[in-house]
Amino acid sequence: MIKNIHSVKKELLLIKLFITLIIVLVCVNLFAMFSIAGGVVDNLVSKQISITLISLSVAFVFSIISIRFIFSNSYYIYILVLLSLVITDLLGYKAMGAKRWINLGFINIQPSEFMKIAVILALSRFFHNCHINNIKKYRHLLFPVVIILLPTLLILKQPNLGTSLIIILTSLTILFISGVKIQLFICLGLSTILSLPIIWRFLHDYQKARILTFLDPSSDTLGAGYNIIQSIISIGSGGLFGKGFLKGSQNQLDFLPENHTDFIFGLIAEEGGFILCSLLLVTYSLIIAIMYIISIQCFSQFYRVFILGFASLLFFHIVINIGMISGLLPVVGVPLPLLSYGGSNYLSIMIGIGLVINIYFNKTKILPKGS
Repeated sequence: MIKNIHSVKKELLLIKLFITLIIVLVCVNLFAMFSIAGGVVDNLVSKQISITLISLSVAFVFSIISIRFIFSNSYYIYILVLLSLVITDLLGYKAMGAKRWINLGFINIQPSEFMKIAVILALSRFFHNCHINNIKKYRHLLFPVVIILLPTLLILKQPNLGTSLIIILTSLTILFISGVKIQLFICLGLSTILSLPIIWRFLHDYQKARILTFLDPSSDTLGAGYNIIQSIISIGSGGLFGKGFLKGSQNQLDFLPENHTDFIFGLIAEEGGFILCSLLLVTYSLIIAIMYIISIQCFSQFYRVFILGFASLLFFHIVINIGMISGLLPVVGVPLPLLSYGGSNYLSIMIGIGLVINIYFNKTKILPKGS
């Protein structure tokens, strides 16, 4: 009896650590917003506090909702979010040259952010029911390919290259961990390389400018290259320990653009330095590692695929965001999970976190096949 109690307590340590690490990122996000506001609680800070409280509440709901209900309705959730993308294309709210939002009057939502979770759910459901021998046959992969391509094309049309790229990379990871032949990935890689001239022709002018700026930021220092140059200056000026909270000149003097969204890591690097950036990267790494450990403990394929898919979603967000603000990757507009300001992205990540916690407490429950 005592041994069982100790075993349960040891088991709970893993999920307690996971939740603690999430709360740490939430707190860093709020402090960063407070710094951007210049040390006062302005409209930006108030909105982010509201978004945080709502997102935490939604995460709690998804952590206690019947996981079998989510499993049974995975395809319906996918279809519902896909329809919202169609509505966005037809009646969406346009801003900054892109039609990505649905205006509900009191709030704007971005369906493409929720599509990331919906695709993972749909693919998890498919590979849960698909026999390993069928996964090796290309004809059985037509359905998951359709699941991936439909939202990707709609999101590219908005245009939103960053989200499309995240969905593709996350989906390919799910295909790989589910046992799809390696030859398929080699063929896709070669096809992508050979298609680059064609892809280039279909890119928007601003997307081409971002790629050219990535290759040579100094070619347009006051235009397309301005953001990345100021971001690199912010990261470098932070040094080892940073300039201190509310003391970042790039941030306080508004040299760093989009410092509350895509370029927030530049602000953190300037005020917190290499030490704080390293601690945040360790925090992200631990969160992903914990999800990997949970996936090993799961009895059902749906659980395993969802958790590993969500972990890869976070991983690609982190790598692409930090890569683009440090000049290692082209700027594609990918937020940093739980640190960038935002509603839809923040909420979608919290939904995924809630589902991971839910799966953890139900990991030994076996879900039926073919249902």
